[in-house]
Amino acid sequence: MMDMVFCGTPIFAAPTLEKLVCAGFRVKLVVTQPDRPRGRGMALAASPVKQMALALGLPLIQPEKIKNNDEFRAQLECFAPEAIIVVGYGRIIPQWMIDLPKLGNINLHASLLPKYRGAAPIQWAIARGEAITGVTTMRIDAGLDTGDILLQVEERVNPEDTAFTLAPRLAQTGGELMITTLAGLKNGTITPRPQDDAQATLAPILTRDDGLIDFSRTAMETWNRLRGFQPWPGVFTHFRGKTLHLHAATPALDTAVVAPGYFAIENSRLLLGFAHGTALEVQELQPEGKKRMNARDFVNGYRPRNDEALGIPA
Repeated sequence: MMDMVFCGTPIFAAPTLEKLVCAGFRVKLVVTQPDRPRGRGMALAASPVKQMALALGLPLIQPEKIKNNDEFRAQLECFAPEAIIVVGYGRIIPQWMIDLPKLGNINLHASLLPKYRGAAPIQWAIARGEAITGVTTMRIDAGLDTGDILLQVEERVNPEDTAFTLAPRLAQTGGELMITTLAGLKNGTITPRPQDDAQATLAPILTRDDGLIDFSRTAMETWNRLRGFQPWPGVFTHFRGKTLHLHAATPALDTAVVAPGYFAIENSRLLLGFAHGTALEVQELQPEGKKRMNARDFVNGYRPRNDEALGIPA
């Protein structure tokens, strides 16, 4: 079987590593990011890939940098891997590393490239209302997710999907696709194909501001962003000068028009108005400094008026 090095960090990458080992590939080294402080106590925590590597008994290193790291380069050159597998590693792969293995650096990307190049493809695919997304294996080059496509598999985005529910399915599908890709590269049955840059879209890393509700969007657009931006940054606005997060909502149908940026209570439902006469029916929300609450408790506790505009910070 094939000798390889695996580079990855997040939970999305862990199934691929596990499937490679179970399929008999010889993972000579796992490379992941250093432990980072997490949680309320900010204690150092191992990445999901590190946890998987330890469970599988694989050699592991966690370099702070890789581009100009002579020791790391010497290690990889000593292993002489036939392929380097990269899944969400979180570092730009330097040219010397791209050139090292015979079969190249093979990346698993969570979109149907060239759509959604970048750090948050799952989140942006949902946020932009895609009904179909998928996973791609590609050969890394010097660009941002611009290398030749090897194989792709589609995955349906269900109406109830969030980034939190879709990501594990794509991770499992992607791990299986990586096995198929490596077998095809080994026996020469895969023909790499260049990406069509004219069809490319970007999926940049999320910022908190991406979650700020824009009432000039429709309710459906905002609902897609709520689903896509899970678990962070979610979607939020301002109510009475304080932050108000929406945690659960659905597009409202057959309802009276609610002005964009205003609440309305209709048949015991809490509605929030958006552009073009659309509205969300809000089920769960969280005022700043409070626990999550359902719409009924919010209405009873805060008594929102239909003449109070949202979206106005203190």
